[in-house]
Amino acid sequence: MIREEIKKQLIEAMKAGEKEKVDTLRLINSTIKDKDIADRTKGNMDGISDDAILSVLQGMIKQRKESIALYTQGGRAELAAAEQKEVDIIQSFLPKQMDAEEVKEAIKAAIAETGATTMKDMGKVMGLLRGKYAGKMDFGAVSGEIKAQLAG
Repeated sequence: MIREEIKKQLIEAMKAGEKEKVDTLRLINSTIKDKDIADRTKGNMDGISDDAILSVLQGMIKQRKESIALYTQGGRAELAAAEQKEVDIIQSFLPKQMDAEEVKEAIKAAIAETGATTMKDMGKVMGLLRGKYAGKMDFGAVSGEIKAQLAG
């Protein structure tokens, strides 16, 4: 489903002459195609799933946010702005992100469901959250909240 939406938006952007959007959508397609090819070695000839595509998109966003921070630090505002435009385009394919309160509640429920009591159980909690909320929360930021809830 996500693949079709990307292709549809690529065609629309090409017709509208939106060069930056076309470039970003082509980059997304290329990254997904790379993952498809890598996945074929595991016997999956159908391509990666929508959940895997969401993970790819989140990784692309993470890379760009890191670049934005570096460009901003280096006084290259024009490059940071270009990266931010790419982030905005990529984020349009992700489901609505959960707010902080929803994330806390999801973590609390995951801790209860897994029976986690110590930091050693963090992997179980994270695995459950990844399965249920792929694409809906920033798992880099979530780890701190998991630690806080497990600690006390």
